[in-house]
Amino acid sequence: MKLWEKGIDPEPAIIEFTAGKDRETDLVLTKWDIIGSMAHAIMLADVGLISDDEKNGLLKSLHALLKLDEAGSLVIEKDMEDIHSQIEKELSAVLGATGKKIHTGRSRNDQVLVDIRLRTREEIDNLSLLIQRLFNSFQSLSEKHKEVLLPGYTHMQPAMVSSFGLWFGAYAESLADDIVILAGSRAINNQNPLGTAAGYGTTLPINRQLTSDLLEFDNILFNSAYASLSRGKIEMSVASALASVAQTLARFSMDICLYMSAEFRFIDFPDELVTGSSIMPQKRNPDVFELIRGRANIIQTLPGQIASVVSNLPSGYNRDLQLLKNLIFNAFDDLSECIKIMILMLDNIKIKTNITANPLYNTIFSTEEVNRLVRQGIPFRDAYKVVAEMVKNSSFSKTTLADYVHEGSVGNLCNKEIADLFAKRMESFRNMSAAELADKMMKYATK
Repeated sequence: MKLWEKGIDPEPAIIEFTAGKDRETDLVLTKWDIIGSMAHAIMLADVGLISDDEKNGLLKSLHALLKLDEAGSLVIEKDMEDIHSQIEKELSAVLGATGKKIHTGRSRNDQVLVDIRLRTREEIDNLSLLIQRLFNSFQSLSEKHKEVLLPGYTHMQPAMVSSFGLWFGAYAESLADDIVILAGSRAINNQNPLGTAAGYGTTLPINRQLTSDLLEFDNILFNSAYASLSRGKIEMSVASALASVAQTLARFSMDICLYMSAEFRFIDFPDELVTGSSIMPQKRNPDVFELIRGRANIIQTLPGQIASVVSNLPSGYNRDLQLLKNLIFNAFDDLSECIKIMILMLDNIKIKTNITANPLYNTIFSTEEVNRLVRQGIPFRDAYKVVAEMVKNSSFSKTTLADYVHEGSVGNLCNKEIADLFAKRMESFRNMSAAELADKMMKYATK
């Protein structure tokens, strides 16, 4: 069944090509299509377009379909084009003519938009919790190993004294910024398109604010024409947030691969967490982090992929937009998998504790010596030249580490301040499940 059928049998090859992978994608949108329909039914009754009895029948049937979906028993039948058609068929089979009223005042365009925005909001909120777990891992390791010195590198050359506390803490704060971008994409996404129909509104007296409140949207997506125009912009915003998180993962993974190498050996992992070679017995390969790096790098191309699809589209709905769903939702899956496995690896990381005892790293203390001379009253540039000459003629010897007291330095990591910042930014996310929204609407309908 096609909701747009007009008595002419469409060519099967056309249907197969234009549907693409929509049937598979629609299955993961099912619960949100049901939730959106529940809010829509309540609103239709509230404005007098259906009776209270019809509303109650629709809500009861929709709630039953939600339970079927939770059990994995709701499927898209072979002759159904999409989940919207399937749900309308299920409602009509139980309620007759009442089931056909569920589409009153809306189009598949705004129906799909609601489904995507609700699913995207769920994915964003779930991802925020995973990022929080990874943030906590970085912070915990930063505190645990804050006294363990580490050579800090610039231009891939030993540069200054650092520490594992500073290194882990840097990636924690990177995630704190990533969360801001993710929260921004959530705010843009969390606007209600329901009621914009095919992009030009409806002559029916619908109440869009009511559906916004029921579905926990922050506000209405006001301009009906912008509803379809927003597709691509929403995905670009989300893609940018995912790419930002992916960059953090990729750069940390590169550090891990470098620090695990035989030339560095700053860190290691238990044997069961590394792989080997079929021919070289000595190999200990950081395959997990190489794959995280690769997959994260692919995710960083996502904004460009989205732009390639939407940048030259005219206003109004265009079928090209169908392609965006899998791009975004697959990226959520990939990023979540990478974060989960990274947390597992960090739970088992081994830190070498005497790295800077190696004479190779003596010169990373040269800036400390310059600063010691500065504190004795010698002008910085003169002190710099004195120490540079010592390094040049190999007479420089490792000195004691000067006190680091300023915010964000080796001796003052500010982990608590970063944790407070992260916690504040996490307030932008609310994890409300489909079941909770359904219960809220059932209570609203019976009050």
